[in-house]
Amino acid sequence: MLKTTGATFLAIATSFFILLFSPPPKSYYHSLFISSSLSDNASISHHLRTLTRRPHVAGSQANAEAASYVLSTLSACNIKAHIVSYDVLLTYPDSRSLTLTPSPSEPPITFDLKQEIYEGDPYADVADEVLPTNHAYAKSGSVVGPVVYVNYGRVEDYGTLKEMGVNVTSTVALARYGEIYRGDIVMNAFEAGAIGALVYTDRKDYGGGGGDAKWFPDDKWMPPSGVQVGTVYNGSGDPTTPGWASSEGCERVSVEEVESSGDVPLIPSMPISGADGETILRSIGGQIAKDNWQGSKDAPTYRVGPGPGVVNLEYNGKQVIATIQNVMGVIEGVEEPDRFVILGNHRDAWTFGAVDPNSGTAALLELNSPSCRLHKDSRNYKEAVGNHDEQLFCAIGMLRSMAWSVLPGSTEWVEENRELLASRAVAYLNVDCAVSGAGFHASGTPQLDDLLKLAAQQVQDPDNSSQTIYEQWIQSTESSLIGRLGGAGSDYAAFLQHIGVPAADMRFGAGYPVYHSMYDDYTWMEKFGDPMFHRNVAVASVWGLVALRLADEEFLPFNYHSYALELQKRAEDLENEMSDKGITFSPLFKSIEELSKAARKINYQKKEIKEAKGWTSMWRNDHVKVRELNDRLMMAERAFTDRDGLLRRLWYKHLIYAPSRHNDYGSTSFPGIDDAIENAKNLNTAESWHVVQHEVWRVARAVKHASLVLDGKLT
Repeated sequence: MLKTTGATFLAIATSFFILLFSPPPKSYYHSLFISSSLSDNASISHHLRTLTRRPHVAGSQANAEAASYVLSTLSACNIKAHIVSYDVLLTYPDSRSLTLTPSPSEPPITFDLKQEIYEGDPYADVADEVLPTNHAYAKSGSVVGPVVYVNYGRVEDYGTLKEMGVNVTSTVALARYGEIYRGDIVMNAFEAGAIGALVYTDRKDYGGGGGDAKWFPDDKWMPPSGVQVGTVYNGSGDPTTPGWASSEGCERVSVEEVESSGDVPLIPSMPISGADGETILRSIGGQIAKDNWQGSKDAPTYRVGPGPGVVNLEYNGKQVIATIQNVMGVIEGVEEPDRFVILGNHRDAWTFGAVDPNSGTAALLELNSPSCRLHKDSRNYKEAVGNHDEQLFCAIGMLRSMAWSVLPGSTEWVEENRELLASRAVAYLNVDCAVSGAGFHASGTPQLDDLLKLAAQQVQDPDNSSQTIYEQWIQSTESSLIGRLGGAGSDYAAFLQHIGVPAADMRFGAGYPVYHSMYDDYTWMEKFGDPMFHRNVAVASVWGLVALRLADEEFLPFNYHSYALELQKRAEDLENEMSDKGITFSPLFKSIEELSKAARKINYQKKEIKEAKGWTSMWRNDHVKVRELNDRLMMAERAFTDRDGLLRRLWYKHLIYAPSRHNDYGSTSFPGIDDAIENAKNLNTAESWHVVQHEVWRVARAVKHASLVLDGKLT
């Protein structure tokens, strides 16, 4: 996308002069981001150890100190860096208790609700800084009721209970983690009539399957006392500033308005350990749960209840307007410094955060090693970062690099800079959990697919030096190679789903057992996640290469033909699903065909301009043509957004990628259509099916708008 300064030398200069005095080719700078020369694993290990030496939850002094460390590391490389702060509503536990009465004839059991340290735990001296286990934004209150086991707490699980004749009304739902977002577990329980919710970590999913399995620190699995904490808020950003930034002295909605929004739970909830969950399960009678609802082979038989076990759940949280800090680093390009390529990671952690999120923070800081080397040669620095774009490191980076403080940090920043980002942002590249194990994974908007594959082909597989990451990737993937970003679980959500900026996310490893527990520490990473820290370096290499190509290529390396193919496949799946419902998808297929034609046309135009270049074209200014074409490539993603947003979820503007209504982690294409279909299946009225057809038309219009942007001509 960027032409080097060397390419702008006057034609009167001899080739000999250019050979002696022009800067090295871009390939030299790209080579700095290949893992073998990026840096060494000791550097990234040091960053991770420093960042995770204490728990650093959002709004804490420890997290502010982590921000200072990121700022100083960026500044040491002469990268322009600063902190942007926001005052956001956060919640912390004030008091909590949980008591089980197994039966009327048995004495009550009071749970201590503590995650236990282990012998030789290097973090024992700071373990008391870990917040008591809780759900952020949980409803305060006290409830008493019989327990019903609801499996993973999905909508279909409650459907199964209904078929079994189990009444959930006025009970406390006991669900296990593993399939959907915890906030949706609580919301689904409320909608089913429960008065409270407990969410535990089952051995079958997180504890190694029971039996002779060992757990951390002897193996990677969650200890019996381990608890997955996290938020149960279903919205985005600060709940008191929906759609605008939480700057000092800003307008805020009331707590009552927040509760009426439907984004915060209306019943108390609490995360509990696997050991406590099993104790409660032993107190539940009634019908035996289905086979796929059962636990590990040595677990008790799971029954659904309700009761006879009765729990008394008490939780009181405190709401605080706290200051969070985003660290922003900027490397400016030369020719088009008004364009932004943004790299981001959130910095705060629920506990120590060695995997989530600070493996990503450490990788982000590792990217500055090549930047330091580039800065040492002031002649070449601007060529190295590219001429088009400013790169941002935002820790989330004209290259901009950002280190966000919690997800509200990225959301508030995007809301504050919405208009500027909508007109200038090229792409957002996210790394959250950089490493949790072996195996490379990437997700992104489809026009970035080719770019992600190319970068993976250039970096050696950290677990097998005889192949590249790409070769390992294609061998280990049974389904689609590249995932999509429909879930709302990380910082790409505000960029893609709110304002329509192309985005990607990458990592090594998938889920990991100690997620969001106090055992997600440096020791776990060193023993099980990445013992040699080679995977961490490899992620940084791929991340850096993708960013440099976005900043350096003369033409943005976007391929919208991949987008059209993806939409065609998903539309065909929906049409087959709705074949007997009288819904026509012809408007959508027509728009997708127009998008495909526009994608082929712009690819041909790129080829034409490239082939026209030569000695004669050095006298002409092709910059305007290139800029105009790149404008179309950059802005086409914005056209998939709709100002009205999704029905009952107005913050989400993207009509192609957004979370499932009943699973914030779930990635779906055409979320508005999916929501309407789910509602129509429940109501089965003519009006509800008419809404499905309307949503098909909405998506068809958005896809047509994208094709018009790519085409670049008014109708």
